[in-house]
Amino acid sequence: MLNPLPAVLVSCGTAERSNLITVAWVGTICTNPPMLYISVRPERFSYNMIKEQMEFTVNLTTAAMAKAVDWCGVRSGADYDKLKETGLTPEAGVAVGCPAVKESPLSIECKVRQIMALGSHDMFIADVVNVLADDSLIDADTGAFHLDSANLLTYSHGQYNATGEPLGHFGFSVKKKK
Repeated sequence: MLNPLPAVLVSCGTAERSNLITVAWVGTICTNPPMLYISVRPERFSYNMIKEQMEFTVNLTTAAMAKAVDWCGVRSGADYDKLKETGLTPEAGVAVGCPAVKESPLSIECKVRQIMALGSHDMFIADVVNVLADDSLIDADTGAFHLDSANLLTYSHGQYNATGEPLGHFGFSVKKKK
């Protein structure tokens, strides 16, 4: 019932044989060291690729990627080359062997630390080992990262949505007026 959730594409496998899986059960676990998790059903094609390689990349998605994100969630990598079928561009990983998705505004390369069997899904707890960011979202003057302008995709009760208008920044409710 926790909604909305980010709709991400998780890339896994190797440069020779990779796959994409759509995941909405993803989140931050820790800041220091940086860690996140994804939850995947063991019967999914990508599950064994992640378990064998012990790494994956979380690719944030945008409204422009919605059709590809949905397609990757309803088709199996056992039957399709999802990168080829969706037209998404693989980009070589830097700290992992699996590719990132070039169209993603932010790709988070991860190495699995632990796998927890929880029931319908297993949770892959992972260390963040590298982050790839779209240069067009980085302010040339300040170096600030403007992910808020990427039109990120979310998932809520079977519906994909684009992120909306910013309402305030952290701490805005207590900021003193000038």
